[in-house]
Amino acid sequence: MTAPPTDRRLTPATERVALETLRGVVQRPAYTPGRPVRLAVPLADLCRAPEGARDRQLNFGADLLLVEQVGGWAFVQAVADGYCGWVRAEGLIRQVPEITHRVSAPATHIYTQPDMKTPEAMLLSLGSRLSITARQGGFARLAQGGWVPEQHISDHPGDDPAAVAQQLLGTPYLWGGNSRCGIDCSGLAQAALTACAVPCPGDSDMQEAAFPKVEDTIRRNDLLFWPGHVAMALDSEHMIHATAFAMAVIIEPISAAIARIDGAGQGPFLGARRPPLTGQGQFP
Repeated sequence: MTAPPTDRRLTPATERVALETLRGVVQRPAYTPGRPVRLAVPLADLCRAPEGARDRQLNFGADLLLVEQVGGWAFVQAVADGYCGWVRAEGLIRQVPEITHRVSAPATHIYTQPDMKTPEAMLLSLGSRLSITARQGGFARLAQGGWVPEQHISDHPGDDPAAVAQQLLGTPYLWGGNSRCGIDCSGLAQAALTACAVPCPGDSDMQEAAFPKVEDTIRRNDLLFWPGHVAMALDSEHMIHATAFAMAVIIEPISAAIARIDGAGQGPFLGARRPPLTGQGQFP
């Protein structure tokens, strides 16, 4: 028999129900094929338990498999990276029209009409996934209603993750955060890479394991690792990262960061990993 999965973050099972794909791998009273749902609110915490600690966040339009619902909470697995956890069920919808675009700006608004002077209904962050059905006056209409500025959306991936990360410069640091409202180190790396259609796990330890070691000089878009921390190289001497040191996304000399982190007893520097910038991931 296959060894049971040990990482709860990637195991689509509660104490009561598991995805059908885990039958024979984990023992549960019940199994389910999962029900496709989509996040219809701007941002949702992905928690370890109902009312529990936040592990990560999900942005508008995230596709999910619903494994179990208990009261007002739903246990889901994110289609994009496999991350599992509990979200508030009120933010989920069953209608999943074809995704056509993503938010490519750091943030944008959904307006009630195709007019920047009309009230905004939501704030969306970089990477939010959209179903666009019409265009009018420089705005794009969403399948569920509302309008977003055409300048803020794209139907094709970027080609430079570091440039995407730089769009989020100054974003406040937030543990487990994945949005313009607040982001952490692994959230920044994931947002930058997935905007360029490069598949990327959600946490820094997963990211370190996912990509090959750098055996030569550090270059742009390499990921730099410390225990529990990740940054992205802008060139051989500078990096960008979301850090609790500044409580924000900042640019810092790599050598200075290595010295500072080692001096604080949070090292050592674990080296660099190089994501393959082949653009083979999900987009939009």
